[in-house]
Amino acid sequence: MKFRSKITGNGPDAFAFLGDPETNFIIIFNNDAPPALAELCVLHEPAELLADVETGDTFVIANKVFNVSAVGSEANETLRGLGHCTVDFKGGPEAERPGCIMLEGDDPITAADLVSGAMIEIF
Repeated sequence: MKFRSKITGNGPDAFAFLGDPETNFIIIFNNDAPPALAELCVLHEPAELLADVETGDTFVIANKVFNVSAVGSEANETLRGLGHCTVDFKGGPEAERPGCIMLEGDDPITAADLVSGAMIEIF
């Protein structure tokens, strides 16, 4: 296990980019995120990143399993320090932004999955 944290809430605009084929991402952040950023984020308990996230890792959100297809150059640093990264469900071999973790999976994530108490886990 590289990372394990519990979702504690969602900002009012946390799902603005989810489900749109052009974007299809969420932003995660520790639950102590500044208020202006928290509005756009899925918030979670602070947790230690025990090892860098790498291509080929398994990323589980709310019991839905995804394969990590790419990791941006800053994603591990921001996840480790702030619990922050963009979780992008479009997949692909290259991260779209430095703070992105790109995921591929068969079972789409929805806003209904991302409730308080759901887990975020990386193996």
